[in-house]
Amino acid sequence: MNLAVLLMIALLLTGCASHGGWNQSVTPGNWISIKRGDTLGELAKQAGVPLERLQRFNPGVRARSLAIGQRLLIPTHQERAPYGGPYRYQVRPGDTYSAIARHFGTRVSRLSAGNPGTSASSLRVGQLIKVPLSGSGASSGVASRSSSSSSSASSRPSPAPSTPLPSSAGSWPWPLEPHRVAREYGKDARGTLQPMLLTSGSSDKALAVADGEVRFAGSMRQLGRVVIVHHAGNLQSVYALCQSLSVEVGKRVSRGDTVCRTGSGDRGNELLFDMRSGGKPIDPRRVLR
Repeated sequence: MNLAVLLMIALLLTGCASHGGWNQSVTPGNWISIKRGDTLGELAKQAGVPLERLQRFNPGVRARSLAIGQRLLIPTHQERAPYGGPYRYQVRPGDTYSAIARHFGTRVSRLSAGNPGTSASSLRVGQLIKVPLSGSGASSGVASRSSSSSSSASSRPSPAPSTPLPSSAGSWPWPLEPHRVAREYGKDARGTLQPMLLTSGSSDKALAVADGEVRFAGSMRQLGRVVIVHHAGNLQSVYALCQSLSVEVGKRVSRGDTVCRTGSGDRGNELLFDMRSGGKPIDPRRVLR
C-alpha cells in the first residue's frame, strides 16, 4: 500500500466521521473531502451555491492548490459570510467553539464575546451563531490569517473529546489477536492525522472491541469493506480494509465477536482501526488495554 493511498484513507476517515456522517453528498450543510479531479467550481455547482460563497466559508482553501482529502464546508442557505464578518454560522454535529474558531481563523474568546447568550457547552445542532473574525483589516488580510490558522490546525490532531470516556476504557481488547502495530495513530511527516494500522501473521478475524450495534457494514472508496460499531458512551469503533464482512447493519455484537475478515498485504493480514468519541478521532490506546 503506497503513501498516497494511506493518506487518502486517513483523510477520508477524519473528514467524514468527525462531522456527523460518512456520506460524501455535496449538499448544503455537509462537510466533504476533496477527491481526485475535484474543483471548487464544480463542487459549488453541485452544491448549488455561488463559488465566491463557497470560498468565503473555507478561508484556508485555495482553488489552485486543492489537496486530496482536504475538508470543505458546504454552507447552508441560512448562513452568511459578509466581508469583514461577523459570519452567521449554523452549528453542525460535533462542533465546538475551538473547532469553529480554527476553521475561520479566529479565537474562542471572540466567539464567546459575540454570542453572550450561548455557552460553549450548550451548542445545539442547527443553532445560528456569530463568528467574529480576528482583527478588522481588509478581507485580504483576513484571508491570509485564516489560511495560516487553517494550515496550522490541519497539522494538529483533533482535541480531546469533551465527553468523558467510560470507566472501562483502558481494558478493551485489541481487535486483532495476535497483532503488531504497523503504524501508530498520529501525524505523518506531512502533519496529516492517520489512524492506526494493525497486522497479524496468523489471524484474519477482526473482533469487536466492546458490545455495541453495527451502524455501517459495506464498501467505501479506498477503504475496502468497512464496519462501524457504535458503543455506549458515544464511542465508535471502525474496522477498515476488510476482505469480507461478518455482520449486517443493525446487528448487536458482543465483545470478541468477529465483525469482518481482514485482507492480506505485504506485512500479513492488515486492519485499519479507528476509534471515535462523539465522532471525533481519539488514540485507540486510550481505550484498548
